[in-house]
Amino acid sequence: MTTPMGHTVTRGSVAIVGAAESDLGAVADRMSPIDLMAQGVHAALADAGLALKDVDGVFCATTQSRFSAMALTEYLGLPNAFTDNTIVGGSSFEIHLAHAHAALELGLCNVAVVAYGSTQRTVGRRAASQREYNPYETPFQPFLPASAYAMAASRHMHEYGTTREQLAEVAVAARQWALMNPVAWEKKPLTIQDVLNARPISEPFTVRDICLVTDGGGALVMTRADRAKALKQTPVYLLGSGQSITHANISSMPDLTHTGAIESGRQAYAAAGVKPADIDVLALYDAFTLNTILFLEDLGFCKKGEGGPFVQGGRIAPGGSLPVNTNGGGLSYCHPGMYGLFILIEAVRQLRGQCGQRQVNGAKLALVHGNGGVLSAQATTILGGPSTV
Repeated sequence: MTTPMGHTVTRGSVAIVGAAESDLGAVADRMSPIDLMAQGVHAALADAGLALKDVDGVFCATTQSRFSAMALTEYLGLPNAFTDNTIVGGSSFEIHLAHAHAALELGLCNVAVVAYGSTQRTVGRRAASQREYNPYETPFQPFLPASAYAMAASRHMHEYGTTREQLAEVAVAARQWALMNPVAWEKKPLTIQDVLNARPISEPFTVRDICLVTDGGGALVMTRADRAKALKQTPVYLLGSGQSITHANISSMPDLTHTGAIESGRQAYAAAGVKPADIDVLALYDAFTLNTILFLEDLGFCKKGEGGPFVQGGRIAPGGSLPVNTNGGGLSYCHPGMYGLFILIEAVRQLRGQCGQRQVNGAKLALVHGNGGVLSAQATTILGGPSTV
C-alpha cells in the first residue's frame, strides 16, 4: 500500500486497539456532533485501556462541523495533535484508517483516534447536510441522494434483470442480523413483501430499501503493532487499504453499474495479500439495498450482474454462507449520515469474537467497504486478527 507521497506502508504494522459507539438513535437536544465524537473517543480509549493523555493523533469528519478536527482537538484539549479532517462522505473513515496507518508508521503520531458524530435525526436531514448547487442536476429537483441511487438501481435492473424481490432480500437479511444486535434501531421482523409494500420514495425504492436516519457517533483507537500487543484488547491489524473516487455527481458517473470499488478492492487485496474467498465476514456500506449488490459484484464475490441472484435464499443472512453486515447495517442498525465508521467498529468486534449471538465463528479476516457521496468515493479496508500477521 503506497501513500500519495510515495511511502509504502507495511502490512500489519498498525492495529486497532479500541472501538466504541457513542449514544445512538435519537439524542434529542442534549448532544452536539462534537459531544458524540468525544463520547466515542473516551469509550474507545477505555476499551483499549488507554487514556486521553496518550492520544497525539486525531482523525475525524462530519457534515455538521466545517472544521471538526479543530473543534474536536479543542474539546479534548489536544492542541499539539497530528490532525486529519479528510471528508469524502461516508467512506471518509476507511480513508482515515489508511492515513493513520501511514502517520503511525512514519512516527508522526503514536496513538491515533478516528471519530465521528452526527445529530442528523434530531436537527433534520436538510439542516445536517446542505447540498451545493449543481447546474446539471439541481434544476430538475432530484430527491438526493435517493434519486441518484434509484437511477443506478433502475439501470442495474435494466441491464442484468435484477428484480425488486432481490433488492428486498438485502433489507430482509439486514433486519435479521439487526434482531440479534441489542443496540440496533429496528426491532421488528421484516419480509420481502413488507419491503415491496412500504411507502414509495424514488422508483424502484420504497422506504425499506433506504437507510435509517439516526443520530450517533463513535471512535476507533489505533497504534503501532508492537505497542498493541501489550494493551487490553486483542489487536485487529490493518492489512490493506484502497480507494477510488470516480466522480462527485451522479450525472458524471462513468457507468451506473460499475463503481470505484473495483479499483479500491483491487488495491486492498493486493496490499493484504488475500482474495475474496479468504474473507470471513463483510461489512459493506448499505445506504441503499442496491449498494450491497453492487459491492458484492465489484469486490469479487460474484460476477457483474449476478448480485441479485447471489443474495437470494438467505446467503448473506444469519445462517447463510457469506455473513454480510452482521450488525444490521445502515438499513436496520443505525445510519447517522456518514456510516463508514460503524462498519469498522463491527468488523473489529467480529475479529475479536465479541458479537454474541451474531458472532461469525472463527472470523479471522474482515473486509470493510465504505461508500461516499452518490456512489462517488469508494474505500476498501481489510482487517485481520493475530493469526493473519
